[in-house]
Amino acid sequence: MSNHEDELGHGHSVAVWVAVITAIVGVTVGTFGVCLPDDTLIWIGSVVTSASVILGPLLAKLGYGVAGKSGSSK
Repeated sequence: MSNHEDELGHGHSVAVWVAVITAIVGVTVGTFGVCLPDDTLIWIGSVVTSASVILGPLLAKLGYGVAGKSGSSK
């Protein structure tokens, strides 16, 4: 059995939640752009999805990661 006290906190931080939700919104907007043939929505979705890749590590360095001030609530 695994020891839950050694758990790294998979996804239990503000940084991860913001990054994932931003990626989901970006992909959703991009998908609507493909379904409604609208190049503007495709570009907006691409930019928002790309921003999610930057937001996660940025927020983690600002202290909102698992090891930061807003990490998991143990």
